[in-house]
Amino acid sequence: MISHLDGLVAAIAPEGAVIEVGGVGLLVQATPGTLATLRSGERARVATSLVVREDALTLYGFASDDERDVFELLQTASGIGPRLALAMLASFSPDGLRQAIAAEDVTALTRVPGIGRKGAQRIVLELAGRLGSPGAPVSPPGTAGPGSAAARAASWRDQVRTGLVNLGWQARDADQAIAAVEAELAEAAGDGAEVDVSTALRSALRKLSRT
Repeated sequence: MISHLDGLVAAIAPEGAVIEVGGVGLLVQATPGTLATLRSGERARVATSLVVREDALTLYGFASDDERDVFELLQTASGIGPRLALAMLASFSPDGLRQAIAAEDVTALTRVPGIGRKGAQRIVLELAGRLGSPGAPVSPPGTAGPGSAAARAASWRDQVRTGLVNLGWQARDADQAIAAVEAELAEAAGDGAEVDVSTALRSALRKLSRT
């Protein structure tokens, strides 16, 4: 199993990135939140999961080992394959999924494209207690430790801006979307808490899709 990649980000596309390791460019499928942490031309480390099928070998990449572990555990539930597991992690952080499943929040789970009410009920039944309790998220490898509130704010803004630009939006539009959702995100995160990059990226994308 390929547990992680550490190399140069050669290219970024809406659904994945190419990471060059030892002269070989490896295509990694990933969520928008994970792609937002990558920058073309810079070195990066991503946790990975290799899915083997008769007709394909597909590598999935994640911003943290915790996200990768949740991705693999999700696939042990009936009817959840890698694409649906990835869609769930595009809609929820690992702790967000833990909270939804622990609370048996079927309505929240049905917001993931491809999951109906019966499917959500089955997920709750099969994964209850298996994902662990909600807690402090695992920091992505290579990220800096806690700093000032201003530094943390700058960090999530920069990552979301980069993610939006990599997904094809103009930098000006990205900045306007970030400014439009910033107050809402800060309020949701709470006093002094760091804004979650994946959540911020999804909010900005929703804002851009309405304009």
